[in-house]
Amino acid sequence: MLDELVLGVLERLQREDAEERERGLPPMERSRQVAATTGRFLFSLVAPQTDCEVLEIGGSRGYSSVWLGAGVRYLGGRVLSLEQDPAKAASWRQNVSEAGLADWVDLEEGDAFATLEKLEDVFDVVFLDAEKDDYEALFALARRRVEPGALIIADNVISHAETLGAYSAARQADSTLVSVTVPLDRGLELSTVLR
Repeated sequence: MLDELVLGVLERLQREDAEERERGLPPMERSRQVAATTGRFLFSLVAPQTDCEVLEIGGSRGYSSVWLGAGVRYLGGRVLSLEQDPAKAASWRQNVSEAGLADWVDLEEGDAFATLEKLEDVFDVVFLDAEKDDYEALFALARRRVEPGALIIADNVISHAETLGAYSAARQADSTLVSVTVPLDRGLELSTVLR
């Protein structure tokens, strides 16, 4: 549910992100969160699904995790978020707790590649928002953790087309997927797994 706790955390994180960008902080020091409309889009994708299991690769300070967690809270489910940066992981924990979503959203701190290698869970939705050069390898690992009907969403495919154009092209050429680039905010590649 989008209650006052959730909305308060989202609004605060939006303000903090805008202030960091205004100050010209380098990307690695910023929260690097999705745009608000992308957050609403993610919420809308997971909220109607019963027992929706979500894997988020690149949790940062928890902005998209809060949107996803609020979504899965409607009909049951959970979000597992991966984040390597200890400072961002600490902020993530505080923000998710403050939003009242700790029962629906978990954090695995550490290297995403190592975590994905050992994961045994199966997910309905994967949200990929990590280092752009790693998308292809992370997609390959995440693909092992989904079944037909699952949705894999990659962020930044338009804003980082020089790096991620090949990612989108590869998804769209894959006959085991139906994939489309959605020109929302920084660009999302939505890939539905067929087989």
